[in-house]
Amino acid sequence: MKEPVWNRFLTERDKQVFDAAGYGDRAGFGERPVIVVIDVNYNFTGDRPEPILDSIKTWPNSCGEEAWESMRYIKRLIEAGRKKGIPIIYTTASMRTDGWDRGSWAWKNTRTGEWRAGDDPRSNLDGNQINPEIAPAPQDIVIEKLKPSAFHGTPLSSFLTNFKADSILMVGTTTSGCVRASVLDAFSENFRTTLVEEGCFDRSEASHAINLCDMNAKYADIASTDEAIEYIESLPDDLFDLPPGVPMSEQR
Repeated sequence: MKEPVWNRFLTERDKQVFDAAGYGDRAGFGERPVIVVIDVNYNFTGDRPEPILDSIKTWPNSCGEEAWESMRYIKRLIEAGRKKGIPIIYTTASMRTDGWDRGSWAWKNTRTGEWRAGDDPRSNLDGNQINPEIAPAPQDIVIEKLKPSAFHGTPLSSFLTNFKADSILMVGTTTSGCVRASVLDAFSENFRTTLVEEGCFDRSEASHAINLCDMNAKYADIASTDEAIEYIESLPDDLFDLPPGVPMSEQR
């Protein structure tokens, strides 16, 4: 087993404390999982793979090349889920183009006025559009949100109840922000949650690693993409009865 990504940020005392206090036990996968993809849109990936310091010139929230690397793993997970008929729920932001509903987002960032809720002048793309590399299929659900958690002010809980889900496989961004907030709310609602490690990304290497560490200690399991796919493939084929869905271009 490879060494956890967070180990290089921990002191020997930290490691001893986690071990002695009993944190980090494995909760295990559930029996009826739903895949939740958090905010993998152009605002966080940029419109092309490029170093983060270049990408944030245009997309202030971009995570740069790491986002594009993670999307390779997210795509594999999604494909396995669709093949098995697992429900897939995406989230993305939904803010007015004039920024009136940003609320508290504007308190801690000097560039919120540049956040792309409408067309981007360089690429003519809506920043809230989910990156086509891992685009939703017609049967998938897309939830729009204003705050970090996928649960806050959204119908996510009702969808999970309707699916009779007992667990979540989560990927997306940022590990320290919207992913963490969603994990804590999932934990509070008693859903077993597994973060697929390679499918989570952040603009800060340290924040990514330490938040994975903290969530693994208390709120969620951390699993590799291979492990998550092996689990999905072990599930029965008839867990869920999903509709075929209607392509976005045909919806009214």
